[in-house]
Amino acid sequence: MLLAVAEPESWTFAGPVLWFPLAAAFLFALGGLALKRSAQWRVGVWRTTFVANMLSALIFVPLLALGGNIPAWQDLWQPFVVALLYMAGQITTLLALTRGDVSIATPVLGLKILMVAIFATIFFADPLPADIWTAAGLATLGVMLLSLNREQRHHHVAFSIGTAFAGATSFAMFDICVQSWASPWGVGRFLPLTFGLAAALSLGLLPLLEGKLTSVPRLAWPWLGGGTALIAVQALLIVSAVANWGHVTVVNVAYSTRGLWSVVLVAMIGQWIGVADQSMHGWVFWSRLTGATLLLVSVLMLIL
Repeated sequence: MLLAVAEPESWTFAGPVLWFPLAAAFLFALGGLALKRSAQWRVGVWRTTFVANMLSALIFVPLLALGGNIPAWQDLWQPFVVALLYMAGQITTLLALTRGDVSIATPVLGLKILMVAIFATIFFADPLPADIWTAAGLATLGVMLLSLNREQRHHHVAFSIGTAFAGATSFAMFDICVQSWASPWGVGRFLPLTFGLAAALSLGLLPLLEGKLTSVPRLAWPWLGGGTALIAVQALLIVSAVANWGHVTVVNVAYSTRGLWSVVLVAMIGQWIGVADQSMHGWVFWSRLTGATLLLVSVLMLIL
């Protein structure tokens, strides 16, 4: 079998299975806010992605101290495939959000939670309980409601749906493969190698960069560096949770609260740092409030 569960699933959720993705969700939202601020200096999404991937590779290096092994040299294709899935998810997601219609792409990207549940059922032997499916469905709907905005006119609909669906699928398969393949290698070998390969693949982004890194304004670097550092640390938490303890669907439901934290942080400190959201009124406010409630319910279902 190409995909298999390293250990049988149990359905008691506590400790790092929940706290790692919940902490990652907060750090992602905080990092996203910093990167939104850096965008005001026209850093560009491709330069930001390149810096984030290089920094992520460095953040994962300390995991080498945890040890591990290379099961067989012919298995080196596994971290390479995972790195490819990671890059494919990044590129298609960025294309969907920058060249497509964000109001269409973002809800489609939210389908990743359900995709993970579906792929986990297909590839892993232990079927998901009904309450996990319900939590995944509520989290997906919550993410979609949180992503609504006041934009009424849509463009590039097919492109937006296609690239966003490809991004969600790639990231979902990334999670599934990490859970399936990391155990024989050990976290201290599989994850540093995977993100090192992703950094190497990121060199292919160089022709797409919006300019030289040295041309990034000095005032932008604290926001760019801080934001990408937070994104790298949250990647370490979320991927380590999947690699160490499995429960990929549960991890993704908890991680979906990043949408809730994004709304909360923008409301609390957005205006202070210059990234206020002007659309938070009327039906947009109520849809996001409903989405936030659904996300909280989905996480409580995992705990109680």
